[in-house]
Amino acid sequence: MTHDEYISYDGTGLGKLVREKEVEPSELLDLALERVSVLNREVNAVVRLMEEDARAAAQNYKVDGVFSGVPFLAKDLGSHFAGHPTSAGSRLTKDVSAKRDTELVRRLRATGVSIFGKTNLPEFGLTPYTEPELWGPCKNPWDLARTPGGSSGGSGAAVAAGFAPMAGAGDGGGSIRIPASCCGLFGLKPTRGRTPTGPSRGQVWRGATVEHILSRSVRDSAIMLDMTHGADPGAPYEITLPENPFVEEVERDPGRLRIAWTRKPILGSEVHPDCINAVEEAVGLLEELGHQLVETEPQIDGEGFARAFMLMVASEVGADIYDAETVLSRSARRGELEPVTRVLSLLSNSLSAREFSSALRLLEHEARSVGAFFENHDMLLTPTIATPPARIGELTPTPTEQLQLRALGLIGSGRLVKMIGLLDEVAKHAFDFTPWTPVFNVTGQPAMSVPLYWNPDGLPVGVHFVARFGAEATLFRLAGQLERARPWFDRLPEIAKNVLNA
Repeated sequence: MTHDEYISYDGTGLGKLVREKEVEPSELLDLALERVSVLNREVNAVVRLMEEDARAAAQNYKVDGVFSGVPFLAKDLGSHFAGHPTSAGSRLTKDVSAKRDTELVRRLRATGVSIFGKTNLPEFGLTPYTEPELWGPCKNPWDLARTPGGSSGGSGAAVAAGFAPMAGAGDGGGSIRIPASCCGLFGLKPTRGRTPTGPSRGQVWRGATVEHILSRSVRDSAIMLDMTHGADPGAPYEITLPENPFVEEVERDPGRLRIAWTRKPILGSEVHPDCINAVEEAVGLLEELGHQLVETEPQIDGEGFARAFMLMVASEVGADIYDAETVLSRSARRGELEPVTRVLSLLSNSLSAREFSSALRLLEHEARSVGAFFENHDMLLTPTIATPPARIGELTPTPTEQLQLRALGLIGSGRLVKMIGLLDEVAKHAFDFTPWTPVFNVTGQPAMSVPLYWNPDGLPVGVHFVARFGAEATLFRLAGQLERARPWFDRLPEIAKNVLNA
């Protein structure tokens, strides 16, 4: 098999070749590793290789598995592999090895995929761009001067570059959907509780974070969710099981849907014309397909939501750092945490129980408001993010903000952080880029970014669909319809093509 042939298949297609004995899993793994060796120096998507484990999986694969022998990459956060470190993108935790597999990793292994490495991410998955001090910036295969998004940016860049047809991702504020938009991929965030977070965690970011994958095809996403969904023992959430396999929904007609749509940012300030064009083109396509489009949007307190969300995240970061320090039996040393992470941790130490509970209550109130909106609409359509992929460094704190953050970290005062409002400015940068996605992490609803538009510069710009709680089936039906109407699978960045075919 040549490299051009390798990237012409999705995971389902490669698995079929393995089952029919047209290719061996070891050959697919060799191709994947060769692509990493050649291209990763450019994109910096893979930060750890797990070749020995992958070789063993390739030799002992299940003959009849849908994804048996298919190369796969895991995000280096949340997916713990026994005996392997999980860096979480941080100097503090880069060498901390897991004692056991997480439940999702156990289910991924059971699908038969050959997991051969881990992907780049921002420290503790905190930002919508992937520029950690530990690993260095990850670059977008469509334009190496631009970000692949975050926090699952390494996974997005790896799939776009053709390292593997799928890669693991987690979404706590848009971290599946943002890289999908930036990298021209399909990315679905499942409903809260659809995929497991155990055995050591009941919920991540108060239930905002959900794990799944990034893929080039809709069916790969559907099949992987079929094979990994369901609560694990002790889970705090257990939602209704789907009536049919998700992969069957991909081929079903969605019927005539009532779809609300908007160009207006819920949390941010401005939207780039390319993102508006992407939504308006999608509206036209949806109308051609027979759907009812209504221009409206849910009303929420955007400023209050943004502040409450950041307080929730700060509390979770503080707990993550405390847990890491407990495992290491020492405190974080100077330079082991990035300035934003350090300041979030300080803020968490200064929060009162009342402030934390009040923040959660505000988020829950806004979630109720959004839920009521969906009583009258099957879906909401928005841009996925507010701009095309940003340039590397464009979204990071300014030099002045960096100095202030470092000074606050040295002073060690969370109260001072609250007083001067610096965190609000950092949050504003993030929410200006992602003014829609975090809302639906809080509501728990399923949502997807679909690659229907490329701007005049040849950069992908995703559109974002949100469905009712538990309605992944509706999303998959519409995604399948859109994929057939406006195919995107063969659109690949130039860097992914013609690799080592000689």
